[in-house]
Amino acid sequence: MTTEALPLVSSKVVQRKLIVFACFLVTALTLIPVVMMVLVAFQSDAESMAAKPSFWPSSWHPENLTRAFELVPLDKYLLNTVYFAGGTTLLETVTAALAAYAFARLNFPGRSWLFGIYLATLMIPSQVTLIPQFVLVAKLHGIDTWPGMILPHAFTAIGVFLLRQFFLGIPRDYEEAARLDGANRWQAFIRVIVPLAVPAIATLAVFKFIGQWNNLLWPLVISNSDATRTASVGLQVFQDTNGTQWNLLLMAATVTTVPLIILFFLTQRWFVRGITMSGLGGR
Repeated sequence: MTTEALPLVSSKVVQRKLIVFACFLVTALTLIPVVMMVLVAFQSDAESMAAKPSFWPSSWHPENLTRAFELVPLDKYLLNTVYFAGGTTLLETVTAALAAYAFARLNFPGRSWLFGIYLATLMIPSQVTLIPQFVLVAKLHGIDTWPGMILPHAFTAIGVFLLRQFFLGIPRDYEEAARLDGANRWQAFIRVIVPLAVPAIATLAVFKFIGQWNNLLWPLVISNSDATRTASVGLQVFQDTNGTQWNLLLMAATVTTVPLIILFFLTQRWFVRGITMSGLGGR
């Protein structure tokens, strides 16, 4: 290595270290609210309600966990959240995969126009369609029912868009070889396209599940009883019923956050792949 190349290599090392330090700093700042939530969750009632709060507990109160479950059926809310997030995720991945395959592989009149109109729905805020969705579900007698909660969120344009971009990157030769071997369109989709698209489908499923786990607006509007209340709605009910007991409220919030943290560590590679997909891989 020449002496002229040494400053260049040194500058790249310094730049890389600065980027790592910046990422560490941003991560630390992001985790501060989470750490504060956990610390306050273990404080006593008086300490959490003090005029000058001290975020580090003077004494730890793990019994707050039991008290939180006694005040509201938190276990029921968590199970309902699994049903809601899991149901919408399953239907979303199925419907998005089928629609994306049609837009990527099938030739039919008006395909480009239809896909453009379908993508245009992404510009409409969900709050705008909330009332029409509620009226439709109410007329179908779906208030406070699982079909009424799940079905309106089982079809989204963003899932179709992401999977379509992935399907376009799969060579047609694989599918044509399956057709030559006697497979019909459906068999080629199930046996060839879907196995190759497992990374993209898994990425979509992870993002969908997390989004629906944190969904507050639709379950708050459509759910009227503990039979269908999700964890996010349950936290609101907890505060309305028991007042602002910060330690117990944040203990319940901590319990509802733990599953997402576990899911993140189990599926973090899909998050990275999802960021890559959102960039469309250069296509």
